[in-house]
Amino acid sequence: MRPWHRGLWQGGAVLLFSLGLAHPAPAAETFRQLTGPQIRARLTGKEVTDEVHWAYRFEPGGRLQTVSMGRARTGIWRLQGDALCLNADPCLQVWMAGTHVEFRRDGALPEEGVLQAPARRP
Repeated sequence: MRPWHRGLWQGGAVLLFSLGLAHPAPAAETFRQLTGPQIRARLTGKEVTDEVHWAYRFEPGGRLQTVSMGRARTGIWRLQGDALCLNADPCLQVWMAGTHVEFRRDGALPEEGVLQAPARRP
């Protein structure tokens, strides 16, 4: 066997072997729109945050604690059918895939965050 043929054969064997050992990536969860009762069950007592700029804490009874760019505020949250209404803003659709949350409004990019236990704040 010529030296350059041996190198091609060995390289091809290594490639095939590594492909055989590779595990397929798990399928990503798909986003699904939540209904009103699902929104209440998933968000009450939890926090949705982008982990940097903002966080919404959904307290029982409709109290909303927000932090945006370091500024804390208090407001209200409520459900209107299958939509989440925050303060006086237009209501949002809530979509989830695992712990990933998207707040969607018509004509706007979704707000993307993560659902988690409420963080302690000073």
